[in-house]
This record gives sequence, C-alpha cells and structure tokens, in this order.
Amino acid sequence: MQEMANVYFYGKRYVVPADLTIMTAMEYAGYQLLRGCGCRHGFCGACATIYRIAGTNTLQSCLACQTQVQDGMYVATLPFFPTVKKLYEMEEIQPEEQIMMQLYPEIYACIGCNACTKSCSRQLGVMQYIAYAQRNELEKCAHESFDCVACGICSARCPAGISHPMVGMLARRLTGKYIQPETAHTRSKVESIRSGALDALITEMMTMPLDKMKEMYNSREIEK
Repeated sequence: MQEMANVYFYGKRYVVPADLTIMTAMEYAGYQLLRGCGCRHGFCGACATIYRIAGTNTLQSCLACQTQVQDGMYVATLPFFPTVKKLYEMEEIQPEEQIMMQLYPEIYACIGCNACTKSCSRQLGVMQYIAYAQRNELEKCAHESFDCVACGICSARCPAGISHPMVGMLARRLTGKYIQPETAHTRSKVESIRSGALDALITEMMTMPLDKMKEMYNSREIEK
C-alpha cells in the first residue's frame, strides 16, 4: 500500500500520499492553485511557505514546490509578501558608498539576529550579504545573493523591516552594469538578434525537439 501522511492546510486535515511535495499535495487535496505556484521548479520564489510539525515549536520555511510533505505538517503559504522596492533609474545611480544609505537605509538597523539566514528557503547567507551592502562591498553582496529567488520569507521574519531581496537585486544590478567587465559575446548576440540575423535560427529552435535543444545547450561555446 502507498504510504500516506496526515497534513493540515490552513488548519484542515487531509490524508495525502507521503511522496508528494506540499504543492502537489494541495492539488491532490482539491485546492486549485491560481496564485503562488509560479514556475514549480524552485526558481521564481512564488510558493513561499511556512510550516510546523505537530509536537514541535520550531517554525520552518520552504518553497512548496520543492519540499516533501511530512506526517503532522501544518502548512500556511505566503503567496505574496510586501517587500519595499525603491524606484530608481539605473542610468542615474552609481555604485557609490552612499547609494545603499539613500535607497535602503533600514539595512543599517540590522540587529544581527540572523533570522533572515535561518529562514532562507535557499540556505543563503542573507545576513552576510546585508553586511556586505552596509560596507558597500557590492560585488560580494551580488555574489552572496546571486541565488536569491525573492520569496520574501527573510523579510517576513526581519524585526528591522529590511527588504533583503531588493537590496541584493540592487547590488547585482550595480555590479553587472558598472563593476563587472562588459561581456562582448552577449553584446554581439543582442545586436545580431536586433538586426534579424538570427531570425531563421530562432524559428528553427521553436520547433526543435527538446533533446536536440539540450544537446545544443550542453555543447555551446562558453565565453571565458
């Protein structure tokens, strides 16, 4: 017989196959997921979820599409968390020392509790990249935050109200535009696309079998 698990979605008990992810278990239980489901492969951060296992006091966080259900799991999803995203024009800002103070001054109110790192669904060093941002070490901040999917769980747990994903995004944008050397190969490809030189290839790829496309990707020339 298939192993089953007792799980609780929004306080209501369901019996679901134990090998399902939280997201597929919700669908198995009859929920129609219109929001908070996104890519379903762990890249978009739309399915931010918190849960607690019966008999424990620890509140866990995860992405619902990547986490297997457990018996006695109490689940609540966070399909949206209102992080603060400041408006700016990339052409009008520079990677100067005061840029973080101007746009995200709350990072200097960090109390070092590390709740952001402990709650990260990607196990990133969130408090560390905020420390880099405080010191204007933008390239290090960009590298440390590179795998962030902006699920917002870290910000939901932060007593200082820091919008960690937005800080990391700003650091990555500034690093890509002003600090890292220009990627000549990318610029050349963009110009080729705009000129129409790759139209035939793009049309061919849209009807190409997936296996052949994977082969092309795996054998591509990678710019050093």
